[in-house]
Amino acid sequence: TEYLSSAFVGLSFPTVCELCYVKLKLLLIAIEFKSEQRESSILINPGNHVKLQDGTLGFFIASDAKEVKRAFFYCKACHDDIQDPKRIKKCGCKRLEDEHPSTLSPKKKQRNGGMRNSPNCSPKMMSRHDPLLIPGNEQIENMDMNVKRYDSTGMFHWCPSKDIEKVILTRSEASMTVLSGHVVVCIFGDVTSALVGLRNLVMPLRASNFHFHELKPIVFVGSLDYLRREWETLHNFPKVSILPGTPLSRADLRAVNINLCDMCVILSANQNNIEDASLQDKECILASLNIKSMQFDDSIGVLQANSQGFTPPGMDRSSPDSSPVHGFVRQASVTTGSNIPIITELVNDSNVQFLDQDDDDDPDTELYLTQPFACGTAFAVSVLDSLMSATYFNDNILTLIRTLVTGGATPELEGLLAEENALRGGYSTPQTLANRDRCRVAQLALYDGPFADLGDGGCYGDLFCKALKTYNMLCFGIYRLRDAHLSTPSQCTKRYVITNPPYEFELVPTDLIFCLMQFDHNAGQSRTSLSHSSHSSHSSSKKSSSVHSVPPSNRQNRSSKTREARDKQKKEMVYR
Repeated sequence: TEYLSSAFVGLSFPTVCELCYVKLKLLLIAIEFKSEQRESSILINPGNHVKLQDGTLGFFIASDAKEVKRAFFYCKACHDDIQDPKRIKKCGCKRLEDEHPSTLSPKKKQRNGGMRNSPNCSPKMMSRHDPLLIPGNEQIENMDMNVKRYDSTGMFHWCPSKDIEKVILTRSEASMTVLSGHVVVCIFGDVTSALVGLRNLVMPLRASNFHFHELKPIVFVGSLDYLRREWETLHNFPKVSILPGTPLSRADLRAVNINLCDMCVILSANQNNIEDASLQDKECILASLNIKSMQFDDSIGVLQANSQGFTPPGMDRSSPDSSPVHGFVRQASVTTGSNIPIITELVNDSNVQFLDQDDDDDPDTELYLTQPFACGTAFAVSVLDSLMSATYFNDNILTLIRTLVTGGATPELEGLLAEENALRGGYSTPQTLANRDRCRVAQLALYDGPFADLGDGGCYGDLFCKALKTYNMLCFGIYRLRDAHLSTPSQCTKRYVITNPPYEFELVPTDLIFCLMQFDHNAGQSRTSLSHSSHSSHSSSKKSSSVHSVPPSNRQNRSSKTREARDKQKKEMVYR
């Protein structure tokens, strides 16, 4: 974190963000401000309605703290013509400012201080669309005072508590239910196991900045005795089902259409019951290897192509918006379990070597250098150690990560969970609906849509600026196929993350772009803005989150020859 220079005062957040990326080689993702009640709030990619004030604290992605200092030292008069960001140092203007500090100078503030109190920065003014003034169709519907659709804080989708018996599926019922684009949670545990807290897993998937039709169904596969103990914290979340069984049963896994899921999460509540460290992860590893070795008949995908579940949630199959020209990819079945997106929880880092049979990593390799961790198929508790260290030196880090990962956190929500250990339903008032207007992490596909021309050999920096200027989307990384550099097509669907690439970094059509996307007020009723689609399982995607496409409103006309070439390449590289 670093306080922003006074040169940025009065500029919109996207303008400052672009300037920092292009000129300073820094990625600004959020700012902090304090309300009238002196409550500190972090705004992640707030959009162009926010104008920066003096003493604004910025959150950056950079390699070291020295680089971030450029944002504090930057002076338009002295540094506007400098091309090398390393030459941006403290100038005479800054020294003069230090000699005659204003009452708003960051020097006078505490390190965790924010922007001054201003009518333009009050919480009531931070929303891009005031629900009281511009109620959309969905907002009018949500403001039915007799219906509770969100929790009392407005941060999460909510429903009246359901009895566990009503969400239990038998194997035959699960097979008859057309499950597609869902999340399968494989959980090992019994009546004596310690609770892992499944609510913490479900809450981000039920954040209110998703529209209801975008919520992915969640299916738990595991011991009913264990899930009964967890159910008290889960019974207020919509679209949750339970299949009693075991994650090691292929019949149970086929019943929930695991080959059509967007993500499979493997957890265990029995890890602490085993003394031998090397055996603590045996259940999770066996379940992962079992799924990867499964084979599926492609006819499953053909049969489900005629059902509504085959269509992305909330989409009409007859709608022109569902055509691939808008970036949507038809859901298709996976023929081998190795292409199913899986994330496995591990207690011991060393056990990561057993997850990938085709991985040639040295057993002594550090966790963060192994292929499963880099590709996002393994998560170890030790990863949080570095977070704890960073939080010790900067308490804002934890708040920022929690906001990104959990879908949002407020003091009211914290108090509610601490005192009552449950979410209460709340009426849809303008104040609670305003809490939905917050940024979320999404993925942008490049093989079609308005960015397709940049996806084929374009520069990442050009994409960054275009997405920011046109759609207020803040790109911060690339999710690239592991074998994208090979000249011949590869069957491998593994991807890895490239965080904050340089401006000149070359893009390929199969890249997926991590971005911070604004809440779309109209997506609940129409498809005239950013569209959402579960990415096809055969398109070499990880499917942990939705792939988003942008309407081609500003798209330049390209020749039919270019289109045919791209379609041919797309079929070869994407629709395998």
